[in-house]
Amino acid sequence: MSSLQGKTLLVTGASSGIGRALCELLVARNANVLGVTRNPSALSEDVSPIVADLTKREEISSIFHGLGKIDGLVNCAGVAYLSRIIDGNPTDWEEMWRVNVMALSQCCQLSLKHFPANGGRIVNVCSMSGHRVPPSGGFYAPTKFAVRAVTDALRSELKSIDSPIQVGSVSPGFVDTPMLEQYFRGREESLTKTKAAMKMLDPFDVAWTILCILEAPPHVEIGDILVRGSGQHM
Repeated sequence: MSSLQGKTLLVTGASSGIGRALCELLVARNANVLGVTRNPSALSEDVSPIVADLTKREEISSIFHGLGKIDGLVNCAGVAYLSRIIDGNPTDWEEMWRVNVMALSQCCQLSLKHFPANGGRIVNVCSMSGHRVPPSGGFYAPTKFAVRAVTDALRSELKSIDSPIQVGSVSPGFVDTPMLEQYFRGREESLTKTKAAMKMLDPFDVAWTILCILEAPPHVEIGDILVRGSGQHM
């Protein structure tokens, strides 16, 4: 029997990519899954939808109104544009910062009062781009470096008040999701070549990795897991 059976997990970005794959695995473990999305029709019937636009602070706050207790929060929602520092569109920068950093941070903060007395787990989906800046990193990489910092800061703050809530993250390399197509917009030929050169991670590969954190024994706190396809060199 899974340790997640009967537990309530809140997952952002639940309707596509890693978030959707994770919801499927959690449902298979008989967890109660709350999926935050802008597109509830894309969720399976076993996932309870919470409709919110994560670019809007008031809608993020509404996620937690009357929420009740949760045992875990997984921040899967993210935005990825190739938007360089030297000539990128600041509108793209702002959207990435709002979703990847601000929304994630706000969800972390607002979730804390909804955990039971014995704690629970928060998992933030980061990126290999939060560990090194690839040639095409642009403004996306700084947002993921920030996710790492937010995760570490939250873990340290919780330790300082003797909170039993644990915080971890998963940092994947290339994952074959709709967000990848968003990142390569206007460079479709480059995406085709990249896919031909390596076998990318599947969303379920990352979802399984997240489960390693969620299902770890209570005395085991996992900080960050770096995962990439074996054909990805950096």
